Formats: sequence, structure tokens, C-alpha cells
Amino acid sequence: MDMNYPIGKFQFNGEITNIITKDWINEIEELPRLLQDAVKDLDNEQLDTPYRSEGWTVRQVIHHLADSHMNAYVRFKLALTEEKPVIKPYDETEWAELSDYKLPIDISLSLLESLHKRWTNLLRSLSRADLEKTFIHPDSGEVSVGKNIGIYAWHGRHHLAHITSLCKRKGW
Repeated sequence: MDMNYPIGKFQFNGEITNIITKDWINEIEELPRLLQDAVKDLDNEQLDTPYRSEGWTVRQVIHHLADSHMNAYVRFKLALTEEKPVIKPYDETEWAELSDYKLPIDISLSLLESLHKRWTNLLRSLSRADLEKTFIHPDSGEVSVGKNIGIYAWHGRHHLAHITSLCKRKGW
């Protein structure tokens, strides 16, 4: 198994249909519960274990998900309310070294639960035209709202798999 990409990299080249979009939104909605279930019995030593050599700790992954998904939520709102906005990227590695990444995970788990309720409510309200709106990422180029739903459904599963595969390897 590739410990960097335990579920593979995001790939989707087909048509983004209502069924696919609904499935992706359901995955985004389910992530906070799945994440809580995956870490509920972990102690601080386990939370501070990297999921791979030179990788983030479980604690850092959880705080990263909160930061990343907050940024994603804002990017969706920008794309829905502005004409092809250029979004600001951030240095995930540097953010993971800040002091708030050492806080208890309950803070980010609660944040994710609330954020994902708002986010999925917004996503379920989108029209076909909304899904075709775009934003510009300085590194990735133009990204549609529809494709970005898939990217973030994958992103949640990707990091959840980092945690669950570590737990499986360690027998936790």
C-alpha cells in the first residue's frame, strides 16, 4: 500500500452527474462521524504518532482537515458569488507546525462537525449552473465547483485512510 496515497490520487474525468455529486456530498457529510469513530479510542501517544515516516501525526491530520475544509468552504462561497475568483493558497506544512496543531483533537472534531453541516447544506442547494462555476487556484488552474466537491470528498477519505491504515498496521 502507498502510505502517501492509501486510496490513490483523486481522479475523475467523466461527466459530473447529479448522482455522482450527491454521492460526493454524502461522503463529505459522513466524514466527521467516520473521523470521530476512527480516533475515539486513541490516547495522546497514539494521536502523536505519524501515519508514515516523515508524515504528519494523527493529531496534525485532524487539525489539517479542519483548516483545509474551512478554506474549501470559503473557496466554494467565493466561486458561487464572484466571477472566477483567484483563491489564496496556503502552506499546509507550515500551518501544521503552528501551536494550534498541538491542541486537543476535540476542538477540530467539533469544528468539522459544524462546518460540514453548513457545507453540505450549501452543496445540496446548488443548481446545475452553480456546479459549473469556477475559481482559479494559482497552482492548479481553473477548478469547477462540481469537480471541487469530488476533490474534497476524496480529500476526507484520503486523510481518514491515513488514520485507519495506521491503526490497522499498529493493531490499535
